[in-house]
Amino acid sequence: MSKKLHPIEQLRALFQPRRLPIRNIVLMGFGLMTSLQAITVVILQIVSVARRNRRVGGFPHPHLQEVCVGENRLQLYDYGRDLYDAMLAAIDAAQESVYLETYIWKGDEVGQEFKEHLARKAQEGVDVFVIFDDFGNTVVSHEFKQFPPEVHVLSYRGIRRPWHVFDVRRYALDHRKLLIVDGSIGFIGGYNLGSLYATSWRDTHVRIQGPVAADLAQSFMDFWHRHHADTVRITRHYPRRFYPLITFSGTNALELTFPIRDLYIHAIDRAEHTIRLTNAYFIPDSVLLDALRAAAERGVEVQVLVPWISNHIVVDWLTRGYFTDCLKAKIRVFCFRNMLHAKTCTIDGQWSTIGTANLDRLSSVGNYEINAEIYSEDLAQQMEELFNTDTTNAFELDLDAWLHRPWYAQLGERILAPLRMLL
Repeated sequence: MSKKLHPIEQLRALFQPRRLPIRNIVLMGFGLMTSLQAITVVILQIVSVARRNRRVGGFPHPHLQEVCVGENRLQLYDYGRDLYDAMLAAIDAAQESVYLETYIWKGDEVGQEFKEHLARKAQEGVDVFVIFDDFGNTVVSHEFKQFPPEVHVLSYRGIRRPWHVFDVRRYALDHRKLLIVDGSIGFIGGYNLGSLYATSWRDTHVRIQGPVAADLAQSFMDFWHRHHADTVRITRHYPRRFYPLITFSGTNALELTFPIRDLYIHAIDRAEHTIRLTNAYFIPDSVLLDALRAAAERGVEVQVLVPWISNHIVVDWLTRGYFTDCLKAKIRVFCFRNMLHAKTCTIDGQWSTIGTANLDRLSSVGNYEINAEIYSEDLAQQMEELFNTDTTNAFELDLDAWLHRPWYAQLGERILAPLRMLL
């Protein structure tokens, strides 16, 4: 028979705080943080929709001349319509093969233009192979993604079998953007295919005419043969050669090889004078950020250009969480007033990279990406000219003003900071 408690003892027991298990406290904290993040994301998405129709119109873009790097001729493109015209002209002039790979292929006027030109060349007997990412084109109509039988198509999906859902490597997207014609002309850079990108987005692509384009052709063929489920194989071969002034690095999710991140870090570590870095989604890991800060500390003039308002507003706020550390390290930060989608860097007026990889975890250790690494003073000079032109359409952050930004902005950045591990 249990002993009956005295009324005073009953009151003490009623008001005595209960000790919660540590596990419950952790779960409650996690739930609270997740809820705050979800609320913040929803608010930002609402703000993004409201701002979408108020974006700045045009932007300055220089007309750059073709440069020679050994036997190869390189042409930079920073305006989508100019690039698309050059790509379509190359397709129309094809005699043997056309290999096109893109992350997004809109079913609009520009997308239809490419589809018609490719179909026409295939019907003329040219080998036409195209790859696009299935997830990246989810909202594109099924009808648009149907091609004539003469065009060989791979709609890339990493998860093709039920058991693939347990393999994290299969969640990688094909984020590459390539066009190779006759194994002698190659295009590589950040541009997807669509009318929006033709005039409204600032991006960077490069056309390479010469022997090194065969390396891009081989990269396309390797991806096709690795992921195409059918028996269609590319039998045409374009001879390759070792050429140290232009090389290509590609991430491979299935093989767990991610050299582009190391490419950036090694180049930054060697910098002596200047670093001009442009990136659409700047969410660097600690090693890459430390490399940039170390460069600034040893006297290198480090300048970073990012979009102030991109097409992913949550990423914008994650990026802003790095600005305080950058500014305190004397890294100059410029915010582009338009949508900026380029992924480039040039160092010491000698070294440049142009490609598809963002400086975030999805590109560094996730998606399929490819970047060109180019040693050329002439091209680096053009890259610096392009960077300087971009800064005329950007505003530079000031450390003191940034430290006194509104409290709700600082709170939002802190709430969202844990999402860096996912992006």
